[in-house]
Amino acid sequence: MPSRPRHPLVLVLPGVHYGQQAPLLWWARSVAEGHGAEVVAPSWTVDAAAAADPVGFVEAAVHTALGSRLPDLVIAKSFGCSALPWAVRHRIDGVWMTPVSTRPEIAGALRDLGPGSVAVGGSADPLWRPDDVGPTRARLHTLDGADHALEVGGDWRRSQRIQEVVLDIVDARIVALT
Repeated sequence: MPSRPRHPLVLVLPGVHYGQQAPLLWWARSVAEGHGAEVVAPSWTVDAAAAADPVGFVEAAVHTALGSRLPDLVIAKSFGCSALPWAVRHRIDGVWMTPVSTRPEIAGALRDLGPGSVAVGGSADPLWRPDDVGPTRARLHTLDGADHALEVGGDWRRSQRIQEVVLDIVDARIVALT
């Protein structure tokens, strides 16, 4: 009897000002769906309470979006990377775009990630400090010249090439699930 194709569950988490319609998340969702994944992509508004406790806020939003299910992969941008401590506790891999590694709880979670996770930041992003993370089994990938949006100001072609690199990482991680 032939095996049935696997349909992984992918959770896509936005940033504060980088919603599900923004390029990296829009295309990441498209890549996942193109591979037959089920995608859960919540949206949110970050108020003062959420900003004061991003980890708690994102964990509550994830619980609301998924209930008791656990995703096979998380794709998150910036504020959405506040799901890192939750993902580490549940041993869920992810593609973590521009995690705010200057926050101790995020740097600590990056250290504890498994080898199936990739964190991506830009060398022109002051919130991405991979040297402060320390040893980790995850892959930390720094894109030369990219800012917190993973773009290069004034150079849309280079920005597009950088985002293609990120989406290739997303594609490879999703292909590994199927």
